[in-house]
Amino acid sequence: MSGAPGEVPLSIALREELGDAIETARTVQGELTLRVKCEAVARVCATLRERHGFTRLVDLCGVDFPGRDPRFEIVYHLCDPAAGRRVRVKVTAGEETPVPSVTGVWRGAEWPEREVWDLFGVRFEGHPDLARLLLWDDFEGHPLRKDFPVEGTATSPSPGEGGGEGTGEGAGG
Repeated sequence: MSGAPGEVPLSIALREELGDAIETARTVQGELTLRVKCEAVARVCATLRERHGFTRLVDLCGVDFPGRDPRFEIVYHLCDPAAGRRVRVKVTAGEETPVPSVTGVWRGAEWPEREVWDLFGVRFEGHPDLARLLLWDDFEGHPLRKDFPVEGTATSPSPGEGGGEGTGEGAGG
């Protein structure tokens, strides 16, 4: 299987190894971005780590596109420190579509996946402890969704986090 015009050797090798798990491969300003099938993300990440030296998960974050279906994009930034290479892996997920956890590939993915769950509401299948990380358990909603009210919501902090009822407007407000 040969690559499309302009593909780098890594993307060609990954297409040969993983077949249609790689939906697109694009290089912009020397940095490779792979769009992969959601259900294959853990397998793709494991291959990048074990066979291609991308031993570091630098960041894992969510992006909300409320007018798009599927609505969310999960972005993994990976690094091969020995060769000084970086790659970006992207998957899309709907509100009800869980994304396979990559905690089996990088233990350090546990908290970033919890952060994406907490702030966007994207679930990670196979995560060892998918619980709120930044907000209290009774908090309603996911504040980094673009449809979350800009003015915030009436909320109550967890016991021990100060008295009274908050308004979502920040300290003193």
